[in-house]
Amino acid sequence: MRQVTLKSPFSVHGKGLHTGMQIDAEFCPAPENHGYKIQRMDLDGQPVIDALAENVLSTTRGTVVGRGEVTISTIEHALSALYAFGIDNCLIRVNGPEIPILDGSAREYAEKIQEIGLEEQKADKDFYIVKQKMSIRDEATGASIVVLPDSDFSVDVMVQFDSPVLANQYASLENLDDFSKEIASSRTFVFVREIEPLVKNNLIKGGDLENAIVIYDKAMDRSELDHIADIMGAPHKLVTEFGYIQATPLSNDNEPARHKLLDIMGDLALIGRPLKGKVIATRPGHSINTKFAQKIRKEIKRQDVQAPLYDPNEAPLMDNNRIRELLPHRYPFLLVDKIIEKGENYIVGMKNITANEPFFTGHFPQEPVMPGVLQIEAMAQTGGLLVLSTVEDPERYSTYFMKIDNVKFRNKVVPGDTLIFHVSFMTELRRGCAVMKGYAFVGEKIVSECEFMAQIVKNK
Repeated sequence: MRQVTLKSPFSVHGKGLHTGMQIDAEFCPAPENHGYKIQRMDLDGQPVIDALAENVLSTTRGTVVGRGEVTISTIEHALSALYAFGIDNCLIRVNGPEIPILDGSAREYAEKIQEIGLEEQKADKDFYIVKQKMSIRDEATGASIVVLPDSDFSVDVMVQFDSPVLANQYASLENLDDFSKEIASSRTFVFVREIEPLVKNNLIKGGDLENAIVIYDKAMDRSELDHIADIMGAPHKLVTEFGYIQATPLSNDNEPARHKLLDIMGDLALIGRPLKGKVIATRPGHSINTKFAQKIRKEIKRQDVQAPLYDPNEAPLMDNNRIRELLPHRYPFLLVDKIIEKGENYIVGMKNITANEPFFTGHFPQEPVMPGVLQIEAMAQTGGLLVLSTVEDPERYSTYFMKIDNVKFRNKVVPGDTLIFHVSFMTELRRGCAVMKGYAFVGEKIVSECEFMAQIVKNK
């Protein structure tokens, strides 16, 4: 799958939830591998903040990212829409300290994205693939997030409040294509009993009955309700029973749970990569959502490239016979057994290491270790198959090493290991020369890596 950006810019205008300011936000196409970035157009130098989990500064009534004294808040609704539509690269230009709250949902973002359309880019998507159960829990609140391996992205959310109006609710999204219809219009919510302290802490200057679900679930005197209405600049309202008192009725009975699901998607967008896995969230909030995103970001920083998935039950894209048709190497120097995945800019190959490899006879008799130079050679052969895939009649061409740089050997490779090679283009193919980056994995660990240049030459 290729990376995606917006086909053209779009803008939204509205109040900021926290500041009450009138704010404009422009969502612009961005180049490959750009990710989500937010630019403060109202500040000197127009600083740019990467919308990544390590830049989260606060999670009180919304997610705030920043760098130094430059911050931007209430980003989760916009990011959830970008994430749901598979948009990888976007620059958001904002003339204030937060993104407009609009109607408290992601509806307007979804509508504008559908209106202008998307543009596919050349670079491949870089997924974060969940390969084993991951979890995080907040013992103080009982909130938890569990993510299980899955072939795609899905979310289940369970919310629980000590409230006669909003006690237990459940929401689910199995397919991102259903986001616009099922999730995007779900609004943020607030309890009437929370409003006064929120106002005193300058957290909802822009809040009103038009941009949030308002829940009345604790008896109050008429004077108290009138006082809260005056604080918010809202008309006095006679409330005689518990329930929802906002201007517009619920779009769904479980709209609050659906909004929590929307928030999770916006916060998980801070991973910086689309996620493949099933998310199960209980009593989620921005704090635990972003802590989970930070946990994954630490893993990404520790090992920038994930080990490719390998299913031995799937037929290879190229078996050994096809590889022998394309590469001139033969025993004992053909070091790729099969190709299991290939994109426009990358390829994944593998080799099973057995005790019968001829090099183990002398390297070393008492402690067999695969020579590092042969690991690099195997990567180069895998890269050669990637280069050959760019020409017609690849059988008539060969590839040759020209340069090797930044070689690192991290772990031993021994009999019984299965080596997985991930090789990708670092630059476009120019004048028959390709610059590539290669990684070799055993399990989830990188055992070696290098950068190399190869030239493709037509056989005589």
